[in-house]
Amino acid sequence: MELGTVQQAAVSCFAQRGFAATGIRELGSAVGLNSATLYHYVGGKEELLVGIIKNCLNSMIDGARQVLATSNDPTTQLALLVAFHVGFTATNPKTSRVAEHEMRALTAENAAQMQGLRDEYEQLFAQVLQAGATQGVFSTVDLGITRLAMMEMGTGASHWYRRDGRLSLPQVQLNFIALAMRMLAVSNEAPLADKDLPTPPIIASEPEVKD
Repeated sequence: MELGTVQQAAVSCFAQRGFAATGIRELGSAVGLNSATLYHYVGGKEELLVGIIKNCLNSMIDGARQVLATSNDPTTQLALLVAFHVGFTATNPKTSRVAEHEMRALTAENAAQMQGLRDEYEQLFAQVLQAGATQGVFSTVDLGITRLAMMEMGTGASHWYRRDGRLSLPQVQLNFIALAMRMLAVSNEAPLADKDLPTPPIIASEPEVKD
């Protein structure tokens, strides 16, 4: 059995019940394994959660760095980051929610390591915002609050986006870009064309299409 299959089952359970309320037997039952065999695959419930969060955050960091490398212009870079962020969370909704909410369930050492990865991801936004402000193309009262607002909005897509909803994912991405530009008083609210929008990956831990 592949690790991704076990992680998918765990993400489904954690997203529905929460980490604390999910037992190792429930996880084993979800993938058709007894507890001893499941321990052989993942080591334990917390180790399984750490693996899910770590892979999620590393995928976000790698994806964000890839889109940033395609431009040196802060406005374009920010548009790409916003599009990637909302696209990633909308495409991997259950894993994104687990990574966001269940880090609190980790022991101090594991939580510190995962928080380090989260900080690394957020720093990519902070650097682009600072570059734009330094060049005079971004204007806002507080860069830190603006960054938190943008990222929180994007993360929220994991709760409400539906593939069969009113807007397609590219339309959602373009709307979020426009909102970000307005927050920074950028006159061009559409610095990216549809064809330039990043396509987010579906990571191994994400279960089947969100219902």
